[in-house]
Amino acid sequence: MRLVLLGPPGSGKGTQAVRLAKQLDIPALSTGDMLRAAVSAGTPVGMQVKATMERGELVPDKLVVAIVAERIRRPDARFGFILDGFPRTVAQAEALDDLLQADRLRLDWVLQLKVDEASLLGRILNRATEAMASGNVRADDNEAALRVRLAEYRAQTEPLITYYRAQGILRDVDGLRSMDEVTASLNEALDA
Repeated sequence: MRLVLLGPPGSGKGTQAVRLAKQLDIPALSTGDMLRAAVSAGTPVGMQVKATMERGELVPDKLVVAIVAERIRRPDARFGFILDGFPRTVAQAEALDDLLQADRLRLDWVLQLKVDEASLLGRILNRATEAMASGNVRADDNEAALRVRLAEYRAQTEPLITYYRAQGILRDVDGLRSMDEVTASLNEALDA
C-alpha cells in the first residue's frame, strides 16, 4: 500500500506514520530523514543537497524528488510505503505521480489529518513543555515558529487537498482525537 499523510505541522503525521508503518509492515518515509540520510551516505544527490543546505537555501524540488525516487525504489518499499512530509506542493505531487507511473504504480490513499490551528498551538506548546522537562527541546516548538510553519502550509501544501480530492484518493481523519483514536480512524479510512 502506497500512502501519503497530509496535515499541518504538529498534527501528528510523524507519530501516525510510524504506527501505520508497523501495522502495515511498510516503511514510514520522512523527507527530512531521507535528506539527512542522503547527505550522510555521500551519494551524488546527497552531496548536492548538502551544498544547497550549507548555502542556507531550500532544497529544490528536483533534488527532493530524486531522493524520494531512490528511497521508494529500495526493496523494503517494494510492497508500499508511507510518505510523511512529501509532497509539500502540487508540483511535487505531480512529480510523484510521474515517478510512480513510470514504475507502473500509483498512490492508494492520501490521508489528511484535520486539526484546527488553535488546537495545534496548544499541542505544540505542550510538546515544548514536555521536551523542556526531558532536555530534548526542538527549536521550532514555539508559537512564532508554528505561525510561520502554518502560513507556509496554507500557501504551499493546502492546495494538495484539492489536487488529491479531485483524484478521489483523499480521506479525511479527525486529528484532534487521542493518538489511539486517530490510529483507529486512519485504519477505518484505509478499510473504507
